[in-house]
Amino acid sequence: MSPAIAIVGAGPRGVGILERIGASAPELLAAGGPLDVHLVDPYPAGAGRIWRHQQSPLLAMNSMAADVTMFTDSSVVCDGPIRPGPSFWEWAQHLQDFGEPPALPPEGVGPELAAELAAVTASTFPSRRLQSAYLGWVLREVIADLPPGVRVHLHATRATGLTEDGPTQVLHLEGAPPLLVDVVVLASGHLDAAPTPGEQALVERAAELGLRYLPPEQTTDSDLSVLKPGETVLVRGLGLAFIDLVVLLFEGRGGRFEPDGDGLRYVPSGAEPRLVAGSPRGATYHSKTHYALRADRPPLPRFFGPDVVDALIASGGPVELRDQAWPLMAKEIAWGWYHELFLGHPGRVRVPWAEFAARYAELDWDSPAMAALLADAVPDPVDRIDFTALDRPLDGLRARDLAALQPLVRERIAEDLRQHVDPAHTPHLGAFVAMLSVYGETTRLAGSGVLSQRSRAFDLAWWQGFFNSVASGPPGFRVRELLALSRAGFVDFLGAGMWVDVADGEFRAGSATLEGAPPVTARVLVDARLPEPSASRTGDPLLAALVRDGVVSEDVLTDTDGTVLRNTGLIRVRPADGAVVDAAGRVHPRLFAVGPHTTVKVAGAFTRPGMNAQSLRYNDAVARAVLRALPAAREAAA
Repeated sequence: MSPAIAIVGAGPRGVGILERIGASAPELLAAGGPLDVHLVDPYPAGAGRIWRHQQSPLLAMNSMAADVTMFTDSSVVCDGPIRPGPSFWEWAQHLQDFGEPPALPPEGVGPELAAELAAVTASTFPSRRLQSAYLGWVLREVIADLPPGVRVHLHATRATGLTEDGPTQVLHLEGAPPLLVDVVVLASGHLDAAPTPGEQALVERAAELGLRYLPPEQTTDSDLSVLKPGETVLVRGLGLAFIDLVVLLFEGRGGRFEPDGDGLRYVPSGAEPRLVAGSPRGATYHSKTHYALRADRPPLPRFFGPDVVDALIASGGPVELRDQAWPLMAKEIAWGWYHELFLGHPGRVRVPWAEFAARYAELDWDSPAMAALLADAVPDPVDRIDFTALDRPLDGLRARDLAALQPLVRERIAEDLRQHVDPAHTPHLGAFVAMLSVYGETTRLAGSGVLSQRSRAFDLAWWQGFFNSVASGPPGFRVRELLALSRAGFVDFLGAGMWVDVADGEFRAGSATLEGAPPVTARVLVDARLPEPSASRTGDPLLAALVRDGVVSEDVLTDTDGTVLRNTGLIRVRPADGAVVDAAGRVHPRLFAVGPHTTVKVAGAFTRPGMNAQSLRYNDAVARAVLRALPAAREAAA
């Protein structure tokens, strides 16, 4: 039997691993092959569940066409070969110039997709259906470029279990014979999960009182027909799942937006409900930037690079992220901001960049001397990075009631939007680029084992939330639409520190921003977010079985006295290569896992070109470890 690998999950993460396997197979396998790779996924291979073609054409990506690639380039520092390939924008340009019908999905392609493709520009936020076409093309291209002897087999079904027969991994499939392979990679992306105890209590209480409650899940898979026209709907969550909810409930039900001065006006269809939405922060994620850097890319890393993280790791810990790492992380992010400000907008600063950079490098972040330098060198406060405002945009805001709060929240969201679309504020993009660098090093620090359990339980959760709110927000046009809906009275913001309970036969909600105001009541509540990762509560039969058997274990964080601080629900993996760690703490030699359900947090399954992206580097490390676990690789090494 030829050496064989099974990748469970054929979306962009699984395809990224496949591409890297193909790149390194000639080096790591005896004679470069043979090798069989099985891709297992009930959803379309290439796109997977999230990016499948069969979803609303109204749903868009949160990245511009020029900011999406699946391929390594000269910026990527990894052990495997660099195999450049077209970004989404380069792929779209090729189709615009030459046409290539096979690149489009073979079924379900209406004229609207071809029309969208023809209109795409570098700064367009394409539909998810057009991204599905790109990802499908990427898979076909990756398969076509595999070295001789490497064969790919697609299995459009679900993996239900994994057993072992000696060194052989037996992967059980739904409605098909099992696969006998040497190595298995779990790459299923975001997974559904049963409700938490608190969510389950709401499910049961709602059923008892005849209320309706939609627990966290993929918004595109929710039954939104239970939300009736004209009724008030309480919504918890203002992230990307909320944006999808808004798209599907308003424009998706026949409403439309028309130009209205510098903004938009919403024209209702009569089929929409009224949303009252809140979250801990109380505001939407920050808009994506809609401009390019005016200066060159900031020289990164500068203050939070491998040397600094290596020193923290070498200390042996325990390291507290907020106390020891965050000042350097913040200084690095601000370095990206000020590099762009000084070199891209020199008329708005008082000193030359070289002088500022030298003084900045000597000072501690958040020190009085640093504050004095920034005040002297950058006269306009808008041009100074404000981490508090980025993290908690409604800080200090109070209102006597819901109606009084709306213009105040809209004003802050509108100003944030202005700064993310107006090229006068490109320092936001400089900070974003620096955040990506910081994210990669923070992931390495988190995986080293030196962070205190308390810091892993709370500081890392804060950092991930902060990163998501700043770096993973919606396109600006979605924010404009949301503001139009708010002005029209279809979306009200509850403010920061949202709370929900059940009393007098109804859901009630309020917030810290509206402290003292009467609660908002409704008979329906939506948790507009993805389920928290949980291997033990997963609805995936394969992962559930692996947890029951102790082959997969969750990352449970305990305090020094043994008190459980937090069960992250994440699959424990070896940070270097994603090898799964079992319940006894042993590393499995032939089972790997990648994605948001693991303890290695990688920012996205695809990435911007030219960024030495963490996702591409990690795909390479995992793929090479998978290849080395094959008998053929061991023979080649011998």
